[in-house]
Amino acid sequence: MASNPSLFTTFFLFICTTLFLTTSTSSSENVTLSLYYETLCPYCADFIVNHLVKVFDKGLISIVNLRLIPWGNAFIQPDGSFVCQHGTNECFLNAIEACTITIYPEVYRHFRFIHCVEKMSLEKKINEWVNCFDMSGLGKVPIDCYTSGHGEGLERKYAAETAQLNPPHRFVPWVVVDNQPLQEDFENFVSYVCKAYKGTEMPEACKSLTLENNSLQKENPFKSVCYVDQTSNLTSSAPPPAIKASRSSHA
Repeated sequence: MASNPSLFTTFFLFICTTLFLTTSTSSSENVTLSLYYETLCPYCADFIVNHLVKVFDKGLISIVNLRLIPWGNAFIQPDGSFVCQHGTNECFLNAIEACTITIYPEVYRHFRFIHCVEKMSLEKKINEWVNCFDMSGLGKVPIDCYTSGHGEGLERKYAAETAQLNPPHRFVPWVVVDNQPLQEDFENFVSYVCKAYKGTEMPEACKSLTLENNSLQKENPFKSVCYVDQTSNLTSSAPPPAIKASRSSHA
């Protein structure tokens, strides 16, 4: 049975209020680590699965406000429709991940789901993405969020935020630590977080850093990324048949 739109709207507003209160009471000493990405960029997936996951190692997350912004190199056409760098599935999954972040604001919960989806992408199993709800212990409410139109609204807000980046992002993954873009050195985010932290409770992740971390950019300044000006395979955001099937099975 399809969900009652009015009940979902009430639930959605409650979640948004809870999220606001949660973020408002977070430690002022914590470092804000923001990732601007798109769901089907293989380099974003690799960064999330094999690098960003380190934010949960050795207590680093205790000093971090982790923000995930799934929009990336997409843009909005004059008619209001979305165009995503890797096609319609990416537009859909961007919105699904945006809904998941909002409905499950605890970073451990929504990151677990996003990590699962991006791992599926790396393993060429993206058609099995819906299994990540069960695998991460979450409900499928984000699908209702998408079908109700709230996912599109969240994506428009992420689009506006991404457009306001200064300097503008040139590629994704685009990592920002306390308003400082890391540019090509994004894989070295742990060092930047530890350097930016001004509190007294230094986590083990920062204590165990070595001088080797500071040489990463010099050793490998060229990263594999999805550039803004790569316009191949750009299509409008109408859900493809596979996505429609997933939505119909949920209804």
